[in-house]
Amino acid sequence: MEHILAPWPWYISGPLIALVMSLLLYLGKTFGMSSNLRTMCSMMGAGKAANFFKFNWKEQKWNLIVVLGAVIGGFIATQYLSDSSTTDLNPKTVAELQHMGFKNSGIELVPDEIYSLEAFTTPKGLLLLIIGGFLVGFGTRYAGGCTSGHAITGLSSLQKPSLIAVIGFFVGGLIMTNFILPLIF
Repeated sequence: MEHILAPWPWYISGPLIALVMSLLLYLGKTFGMSSNLRTMCSMMGAGKAANFFKFNWKEQKWNLIVVLGAVIGGFIATQYLSDSSTTDLNPKTVAELQHMGFKNSGIELVPDEIYSLEAFTTPKGLLLLIIGGFLVGFGTRYAGGCTSGHAITGLSSLQKPSLIAVIGFFVGGLIMTNFILPLIF
């Protein structure tokens, strides 16, 4: 028998995130997913090609457990803790997305028009993947971290650069959603 549970409410998951962040701050560690890519590249010898990857990656290998935990946690969440509810989008948003060509807006969590395997085999999909990957990689490096690192670790330790980065993430998201996405689709 399959057990499907409702998502955890904010008053349980929020304090759990705060507890993890408090422990990391107490231990002098920082959290962020993008730093794991640097660690993995360094482990595989990328330091021979670029100075950015020349550092003692063994000091950061604990953070690779975060990647493993994200993969395992994502599997558990989708297989055992998810209900069959749909995304609750405003009807106006659904209509705008359908006008752009997104057929299952509000029904599926992510649109097939962007995230299906077939989307990556088209020239448009491949170009979006390459340009998007470049912009995310460049932005992460330029901002000194990713959204999870800045929004969770940086803000919880009251870092002004993280506040500026998070504001930039939101502004960029608004620009993408309201101006660039309609041009692409």
